[in-house]
Amino acid sequence: MKELKNFITPLHKSAKRNYLDRMLNEKAKCVKIAKRFDFHYWDGSRRTGFGGYKYITGHWKPMAEQLIKTYNLKSGSKVLDIGCGKSFLLHDLKLLIPDLNIMGFDISKYALENNKDTTKPHVYYHKAQDPYKYGDKEIDLVISLNVLHSLRLFDLKKAINEINRVAKQAYIVVESYRNEEELVNLQCWNTVGQCFFDVDEWIYLFDEFDYKGDYEFIFFE
Repeated sequence: MKELKNFITPLHKSAKRNYLDRMLNEKAKCVKIAKRFDFHYWDGSRRTGFGGYKYITGHWKPMAEQLIKTYNLKSGSKVLDIGCGKSFLLHDLKLLIPDLNIMGFDISKYALENNKDTTKPHVYYHKAQDPYKYGDKEIDLVISLNVLHSLRLFDLKKAINEINRVAKQAYIVVESYRNEEELVNLQCWNTVGQCFFDVDEWIYLFDEFDYKGDYEFIFFE
């Protein structure tokens, strides 16, 4: 394993972003608000987060189909989403495989409370860096989308160790950059990040932490 994937990048590129507008509008204040991960981060102003994180029918379906095919998911398979948020991807996975055993956790109580009925019974509050309640290699697929770069480096290592322990297969997505322009855009846009690494640095860390799963980078072009 440990392969570079291209599952979420098309979805990421479909969104429009005004990088300078976010940086120039009281960015430090907005960062403090965003890190509460409450209404303001998910459904408030675009300056402090998503600006309204809503379910769009079919939006996550292509990615869900790719995960099912790539990782051979079937009825009874266990999928854990680290930093699941409102769990829209888990929802679409469940629509495609009704007997899929989904689970997820997040530190946003607001997001957990605003999960869809399909996923709400299967998600709970937990920190990515704290020990997981699952046994060794219990989970068929662990996923984490745009979450792990929000951890400090020592907590990132703890999270990777737990992913390695519980996952038979894993796929994580982190934000990165390939040039100075993308670094500036990333720093303008991100309101909750702690780790700002280029591609080579991320790959170095994956090796240092002995991460065994697949990964994908998203860039702010």
